[in-house]
Amino acid sequence: PYTTLFRSLDDPFANENFETLDGDRSYVVTTPDGVPLAVREVGPSDAPLTVVFAHGFCLRMGAFHFQRMRLSDEWGPQVRMIFYDQRGHGQSGEAPPESYTLTHLGMDLETVLQVIAPRGPIVLVGHSMGGMTVLSHARQYPHHYGNRIVGAALISSAAEGVAKSPLGEILNNPALDAVRRAARRAPKLVHRGRNVGRSVIGPILRAASYADMNVSPSIVAFSEKMMLDTPIPTVMEFLHALEVHDETAALPTLAKIPTLVVCGDHDLVTPDEYSRKMSHALRQSELTIVSRSGHLVLLSKPDPVNDGLVRLVKRAMPGRFAALSQRWRDRILRRD
Repeated sequence: PYTTLFRSLDDPFANENFETLDGDRSYVVTTPDGVPLAVREVGPSDAPLTVVFAHGFCLRMGAFHFQRMRLSDEWGPQVRMIFYDQRGHGQSGEAPPESYTLTHLGMDLETVLQVIAPRGPIVLVGHSMGGMTVLSHARQYPHHYGNRIVGAALISSAAEGVAKSPLGEILNNPALDAVRRAARRAPKLVHRGRNVGRSVIGPILRAASYADMNVSPSIVAFSEKMMLDTPIPTVMEFLHALEVHDETAALPTLAKIPTLVVCGDHDLVTPDEYSRKMSHALRQSELTIVSRSGHLVLLSKPDPVNDGLVRLVKRAMPGRFAALSQRWRDRILRRD
C-alpha cells in the first residue's frame, strides 16, 4: 500500500538484488541459549579492521545493502565487514518471547564477535534497534571499549525508551496488548493472520516511511517486505522492549572511543532530539543530521551515512588506516 506513492518515479534500482551479493560468505552462529543467527561476511578474514553491522527493528541484514556496496569499494581488502540477522528476524531463528530484550541482543552481538571476530580491532555499526544493541553491548561488556572496540556508529537510534516519540503514541494502543498476549499463546497462528499483521505493522510502516518522495519504489518495496515478513511475536515483544529500554548507562563507555551519530531530520520513530542528546553525552562524537530523511536514512540517503562511516574508521584507526587507504587507492588507480 505504501509503495503506490512512489510508483510514478523512474526507478534506478528496479533490478537491484538487495539480498545476496557476490563475494559474501555465509555462516550460522548459535547463541548460548540455542538461537541460530544467520551471519554474512565480506572481505579477508585477516583484514586490519573488522566492521560489524547490527540492523534495526523489523528489518534484516539486507537493510545495509548500500553500505555493503559502497564501503566494499571504498575499503577493499583493508576491512572485513560482518552482517547478521538479529534473533527473530530474517534468516535467524525465533526464540522464546522472554528473550526478545535489548539485553539479549547485546549478548547475541558478543557471541557473534567471539565466534567470527575473536581477534583484532572492531568498529560497531547499529541502525535503530541495532544502535540500541550496540549500547546494550557496551553496558554489559565495557572492558572491550577502548581495547578491541575502537569505534561505534549509532544510526537513527536512541539511548532510552521511545515512548515520547510518535512511535510511542502507537504503542499506547490497548489493542497491541491483546495481540501480544495472543502471540504468546499461539505464535504461529497469529503470524499466519495477515490482517493482524498488517494492523500491527501498518502504523509502524507509516512512522518509518521516507520523508522524501524521491525514493526508489524498489527501495520502498524492499523495506516494506522486510517489515511484513517479520513474525508477529517478534514484532510485539520487541515493540515492548523498545518502549521500556534504557541504555543510558552505556554512554560513558562509548564516550571513550570515536563515535558517529546519524539521524534524519524527519525521523518519527527516533526523532533527531534523541541523537542530539546522545551525541552531547559522547565526547568524541560526530553528529550528522540528514535533511529530508526519515527513519530509514541508511536506505533513502545512504551517502551521508557512508561518508560518516569512512570518517569514523579513519578516526578510529588514525595513521595506520590512512596509509593503508592511500595504498589501496593507488592500486585502484594503477588498475584503471
